[in-house]
Amino acid sequence: MKQLLQAKFVSQFGTLIVLAMLATFYSLATINEQHSADPRAGRAVAQAIVEQFPQANVLIVVRASESDLAFATAIRDRLVAADVRVLNVISGEPRDAIEEFRRLGSAGTRLDLIATHHFSSQWPVLRERRLKELAREFPSMSSVQVLRPASYTWPTFLTRGNLLSVGNQMAVTAIIAIAMTMVIMTAGIDLSVGSLMALSGVFVATSIHWLASRNEAGVGTLVLGCLAAISLSALIGLFTGLMVTVFDIPPFIVTLAIMQTARGFAYKAAGGPSPVNIASETFHQLGAGAHLLGIPNPIVVMILLYAAAFVLMTHTALGRYIYAVGGNPEAARLSGVRVKRVLLFVYVICGMMAGLGGVMEASLFSVGNPNSGVGYELQIIAAVVVGGTSLFGGKGKILGTLVGALILAVIRNGMYLTKVDSYTQMVVFGLLILVAVLLDQLKKR
Repeated sequence: MKQLLQAKFVSQFGTLIVLAMLATFYSLATINEQHSADPRAGRAVAQAIVEQFPQANVLIVVRASESDLAFATAIRDRLVAADVRVLNVISGEPRDAIEEFRRLGSAGTRLDLIATHHFSSQWPVLRERRLKELAREFPSMSSVQVLRPASYTWPTFLTRGNLLSVGNQMAVTAIIAIAMTMVIMTAGIDLSVGSLMALSGVFVATSIHWLASRNEAGVGTLVLGCLAAISLSALIGLFTGLMVTVFDIPPFIVTLAIMQTARGFAYKAAGGPSPVNIASETFHQLGAGAHLLGIPNPIVVMILLYAAAFVLMTHTALGRYIYAVGGNPEAARLSGVRVKRVLLFVYVICGMMAGLGGVMEASLFSVGNPNSGVGYELQIIAAVVVGGTSLFGGKGKILGTLVGALILAVIRNGMYLTKVDSYTQMVVFGLLILVAVLLDQLKKR
C-alpha cells in the first residue's frame, strides 16, 4: 500500500517537480547584472535628483519606445512636481540627442544632468569622452553628468518581463492544447491545428478589411471578423469529426489532409506567402494589451479557458464520456454514451481553439500570416503528452496539460537565455516527446 501511494504521488506531482527543477536550474544559470527601465526605476532616478541636485537643469534621454517613454514620463512628472527644471525629453536615437545638445549649447543653456537608463547610456554620445568634447565646444555643458538607475544582480529568467514573455509565448500553444487533450483522450489526434491557426489569422485579417471597406472599422467590425474566423475553424473541425465518425477514416489521415488543405487555403486567401496587415490598434491590443492587474490578455484568456475546461472534464457528464470513449469506445457505447457525438464535439472544439489561437496571434503581430503555426501541432502534442495524457486514450488531466505547456515554454525560454542554438532545441523537443511516450508505455506494463 505504501508503494502504491508513493507511485500515485509521483504520478500526480512528477511534472510539477520537473517544472520546479527546470525553473531552479535556469534561474541559477541566468544570474546576471540587471538594469531597470520601468516607471519605478524612473521615479527612483528622479528622487535622487530631487535630493542631491534640486537646482539642476535636467535633460531626459531615452529610446523611441512605449516602455522608454513611460520611464521618461515618470522622471519628468516627479521632477516637475518638485520644481526641478526639465529642459526637454528626447525620445529617439543618438542623433536626436546630439541635435538637442547642440541646440542647448548654441543657446548657452546650462545643462547639468542627463537622466537616462543603462541602455541609452551606452550610446557613444553619452559616454564620458564624447561629453568632454561637447563641453570644450559648449561651455554651458562643462559640468554635465549622466544619471541612471542603479543595477542589481538577479536571474534574468525570474525578471518580470521574462516571466510575462514565457506566459505570452505559451498562451496560444496552451489554449489549443486544451482541445488537443480532449482529442487525444478519445484516442484521436489532430495534426491540422497549425494550419488552422494560419487560415484563421489570414481570414480574420481579410474579413476585417472587407467589413471595414463597407463600414467604419469599429469594435463591432473586429468582433464579427474574429467570430467569422473562429467559426470557420470550428466548421473545419466538424468536417474532420464527420470524416472520423461517419466514414471511419483514421484521425491521423484526415487531419494530415486537412493540414495541407487549410495551409493551401491560407496562401490563397492571402494572395501568396506575404502577411496581410491589420491596421487597427484596438485589434492589436487584444493580443498585446494588459487590462487585468497588468497581466497580458492572452494569459488571462488562457487561465479562464483552463478553468472552464477543468470544470467540464471533472464535474460534467460530458467530461466523463470523453474519458470513457478513450478508455473503451465499445463499452462506452453499450453503456449509453453517444460515442460519435462525443467525437464530433472534441474535433469541433479543437478546430475552434485553433481558430482562436490564430486570431490571438494575428492580433499580437497585427498581421494574418499564412506561414504562421508551422510546427505548432508538434509543440501542442508535446505539451499534452508531457502533461501526462496518454496517446492511447482514456487518461489525462487538463491541468496536467497546462503544466506540460509551461514546462515546454520554460525549456524553450531557458535555452534561448543560455544561447542554445535552434537546431539543438529541435533535438531536445523531439527527444522530450519520445521520452514522455516511453514513460507512458512503461507505466502500462
